[in-house]
Amino acid sequence: MRKGCVYGAPCWVGLMARDLGAATGFYGPLLGWRFEPGPERWGPYLRVYSAGWEVAGIGAVAKRWELPVTWTTYFGTEDANATAAAIRERGGTVAVGPLEFDAGRMALASDPAGASFGIWEGKASSRSRERPIGSPVWIELRTRDAFESALFYGQVFGWDQEDPKRYEVRYEHDRVVLRVDGHSVAALTGGGTEAAIDPRVRPRWHVYFSVDNVDATVEKALKLGGEVTGEPQDSAYGRVAGLRDSEGGLFSVISEHP
Repeated sequence: MRKGCVYGAPCWVGLMARDLGAATGFYGPLLGWRFEPGPERWGPYLRVYSAGWEVAGIGAVAKRWELPVTWTTYFGTEDANATAAAIRERGGTVAVGPLEFDAGRMALASDPAGASFGIWEGKASSRSRERPIGSPVWIELRTRDAFESALFYGQVFGWDQEDPKRYEVRYEHDRVVLRVDGHSVAALTGGGTEAAIDPRVRPRWHVYFSVDNVDATVEKALKLGGEVTGEPQDSAYGRVAGLRDSEGGLFSVISEHP
């Protein structure tokens, strides 16, 4: 896990894969990642690096737990036990943990709409904007009711109680956006979850990885056995495309506006 987190904000992403070889064979060439063995207390685990930065983790647990391959977003917290209790009190579910993991404590949970996420108790840090290509740069909740979800997460993570000079929740580009230190770090968008056209897709936190060229990345993903779920297009935040990896995990790529 990442050693430093901004409390109440997304601070880490992890992939629950069925096969580590399949995952590294897909994401390594696609995003320029390299991999190192990580702690295996809860199963095989790899640390993911891009340009020398640790940007994600991959664990081979989906097959053992009979879970779908998915990217999980983790939110920083000062107290995993208190946050887990707040999740339950507000209608969410804590499925795993809190557990001791590497340099902190973690738990896996889901919100009242069924979107899964994690919490991570570790050392706090300031947020850096200097992230290399291949890093997760945008996190978005796709759910039925963005405002209802914003109330849940805001209460669980105390967005309205944190330092107002650091944290701001506002409405922009048809979505609820969380800003930390003046930068947008996550969004909550409602009105549909793609479930109508694909029953495998439910409310979820969705991760965007930065790339130099979205169109070229899409072509490479197809050659590596991936699938396009959203054709390349320009958005308010940059050029984006939706992808599914070779084992079914959903994610997006983005080339940010300068």
